[in-house]
Amino acid sequence: MVRIALANLPYPASPDESVAMAESALRQASRKRADIVCFPECFVPGYRGLGKMPPPPDAAFLDRAWARIAAVAAEANVAVVLGTERIVDSGLRATALVIGRDGTIAGFQDKVQLDPSEDETYSPGAGRHVFQVGELKFGVAICHEGWRYPETVRWPVRHGAHLVFHPHYHVAETRSYRPERFADPENSFHEKAALCRAAENTCLFATVNYASDGSPTTSAIVRPDGTLLSYQPYGLSGLLVADIDIAEATGLLAARWKPA
Repeated sequence: MVRIALANLPYPASPDESVAMAESALRQASRKRADIVCFPECFVPGYRGLGKMPPPPDAAFLDRAWARIAAVAAEANVAVVLGTERIVDSGLRATALVIGRDGTIAGFQDKVQLDPSEDETYSPGAGRHVFQVGELKFGVAICHEGWRYPETVRWPVRHGAHLVFHPHYHVAETRSYRPERFADPENSFHEKAALCRAAENTCLFATVNYASDGSPTTSAIVRPDGTLLSYQPYGLSGLLVADIDIAEATGLLAARWKPA
């Protein structure tokens, strides 16, 4: 059994606040005895788009932020999947920074499949990775790519991942449906896709959003059979904490996949 935490937090008011909020969430995750905590898409310094525009990208700020969060991770003995951004070859990438329980940097999973609305802001990354914390092996599929491109989840599972984290950012639109239960048939396709990503690969799937009023999606954990393990009440800030059984995540259906 592994205890995971999803940081369903409000959009930060500033880059500095994003770091402070991440540190606070890590300490709370430690008190709850979580092994690993995942944050929403680009939480540090904040996602660029959908009406939000943090200050211009700052490599020096990011280096300091990552070092501070890594130090708290080591102090708290909690691994981290940090939604953030990084500058590569003068291009800005949406990414997830993975930090071990001892504060060491395990690497990045860049967003490879961008939403068309992101083309002017972010540059696509390349390649996928599997990370390990204790017995847990996991991958990361960021927002749009996890909703719409099943192969971004299938790849890490075929390479040994029990769980795929899915950091995203999804806010209410004008007159959009405001759900009160997960995967409501009247809601958009997104939460049904989360159920499918788990079931079609026999893996665990953990999706994590910001907390915002009227959000059409929330943070949730899906079992390998496609049934819901738990979810955060819509718009409610806090940590969603759950124990997962990685023995259930056999990857059977992902392993049987063959190209058409």
